[in-house]
Amino acid sequence: MLRLNLRFVSWNVHKCVGGLDRRYDPERIADVLAAQQPDIIALQEVSQNGKWYKHERQVDRLGDLLDLRHRSYFVNVRFGPRRGEYGNAILSRMPITEAENIDLTVPGKKARSVLHAQIRLPLPDGSTRTLHAFNLHLGLGERERREQLRMLLAHKRLTHIHHDTPVVVAGDFNDVLGNLGKRLLVPEGFRGPRRAPRTFPAWAPLRALDSVFVRGECELQSLTSARSKGARTASDHVPLVADLTVRAYHPHRS
Repeated sequence: MLRLNLRFVSWNVHKCVGGLDRRYDPERIADVLAAQQPDIIALQEVSQNGKWYKHERQVDRLGDLLDLRHRSYFVNVRFGPRRGEYGNAILSRMPITEAENIDLTVPGKKARSVLHAQIRLPLPDGSTRTLHAFNLHLGLGERERREQLRMLLAHKRLTHIHHDTPVVVAGDFNDVLGNLGKRLLVPEGFRGPRRAPRTFPAWAPLRALDSVFVRGECELQSLTSARSKGARTASDHVPLVADLTVRAYHPHRS
């Protein structure tokens, strides 16, 4: 059976500011990402329009540095002229055919969302197949996170996808206890790591706040955290690196 191998990286880039040195440095972020040779990147806390960040639109700055021309970005939080605004971004070597931001904000809590992108994958036999990537950044409270994940699972953007179609849900779950995906995603047909790698704080990771889950004809072959010197200093999280395989298209599936 034909399969396509993909490298998928998820990273909370902390607005391209180092977790210890507090230095703004998009090139440092891009160097860490380039070393992983990713096909698709899901980024959280990507900023734009802030004086603190040289008024750069970071999704384009990083995309240009990595030579990834397929990009999607939506803002979650707006501060003002100094701190600008930030949200989630997806960068891809393959075309993004459609994207939508799904609001997961719980009343009275900070704005949160998941960015859904449909990515058209070229398969070895010359055909193509759609991968649905959901890039999320959940809240700080345990009850809030559970409610947000239930909101995603009930959203038509996910419920209308055929159960065999490749789906990836990745990002910053803020999962302090490390069981959120197992409790809510796995019963809905998703598969994830037995134990997600620790990603926070970057300089000495103690918590597995970030994770990757897959569903349909997509398999998670490996999930590791990048622990290079650059990865430990570029942000307050280290990146997650997922190696995936996607099976070829079958009739009546997208």
